[in-house]
Amino acid sequence: MRMSKRTRSRGLPALLVSTALLVGALSVGTVATAAPDTTGGAVSAATHAGHVMAPSTRASGDDPDGDGYIPAVPQVTGVTPSDRTPPRAYFHEFQANCSVTHTAPDDPIVYPGQFGKSHDHTFMGNTSTNAASTTASLYGGNTTCKAPADASAYWMPSLYNGDQKILPVGPQTIYYKSGVTDYTSVRPFPKGLRFVVGNPMQSAAEFRAHKGFVEGWECGDSFFNTDIPASCPQRPDVQLNLRMQAPSCWDGKYLDTPDHKSHMAYPVVKPGTNDNMCPASHPVALPMIEFKMAWPVNGDMSRVRLASGRGYSFHYDFFNAWEERTLKALVEHCVVGGLQCDARGYDQNQPQKGAVLNADYRLP
Repeated sequence: MRMSKRTRSRGLPALLVSTALLVGALSVGTVATAAPDTTGGAVSAATHAGHVMAPSTRASGDDPDGDGYIPAVPQVTGVTPSDRTPPRAYFHEFQANCSVTHTAPDDPIVYPGQFGKSHDHTFMGNTSTNAASTTASLYGGNTTCKAPADASAYWMPSLYNGDQKILPVGPQTIYYKSGVTDYTSVRPFPKGLRFVVGNPMQSAAEFRAHKGFVEGWECGDSFFNTDIPASCPQRPDVQLNLRMQAPSCWDGKYLDTPDHKSHMAYPVVKPGTNDNMCPASHPVALPMIEFKMAWPVNGDMSRVRLASGRGYSFHYDFFNAWEERTLKALVEHCVVGGLQCDARGYDQNQPQKGAVLNADYRLP
């Protein structure tokens, strides 16, 4: 039975939605290398300067009443944030290696059902992701991730050099790691969880101060840049890189909220220590996702920008559609087990611990 949503007496208006079902699908071209902009280029970037919430023209399949709250069923209750300090493990992570699938001006989290509403996004993982994507449409779908069980959708604003769209080449690294000191307390993502990391409307100072900021924009020996550098060494080994971490503490109640962020939080420091733990408001420790992206562009970077604007407008989205048994096995073996795993769940430094997935990246 669907769990009732919280009463919103504080004035949040219900979104006006159509009862018509979305029957059309947007056709998007699959691309894996740099390609000319076919979605409007600079016009698109100027028109879609950022995500500003607007009433959906369609009711999302996961949120029929369109109010922005998607309850977890069942909710996770009775959890107290762990403040334990477990045996030291320098690593507690595994990788999801996923390639680019396509680009489109869609965002199924912020603009569900509104094709073409967003600035252009570069999608990885699930090959079917579009404005109408739901948990059901993604789950079990085709994916460019090495592990076929990872049908999750990952996306970020597209990168341009002038009017040329620059796409990451090959599998990109998406870490699943512990964001809390007690890595043994981390549990798998609930099916259908989604969130946005960062804000396309943020200033350079806000981007630099963001809790998910790692080393900013990088190229060659240049690090900690809040904006895309004006130039990078023009060598075959130099690419434009960026790492950004997601919040990893969940409220246990909602798979999404109207701002696509409030159900998630970053760990906080345990008073009097250097340890990280989840706040009481978001007590459930989940894996911390970290995007580690690389774009094949260097040399003169003066015309390099994001579809959302300047480099400090970078943000990304995650929509979980992992097959539950596989995700659970990887989290327990690699994160809870304190290992540094690749996409098979194998730690080459501790080969005796074995791998979670077989040579085909599937759960045996």
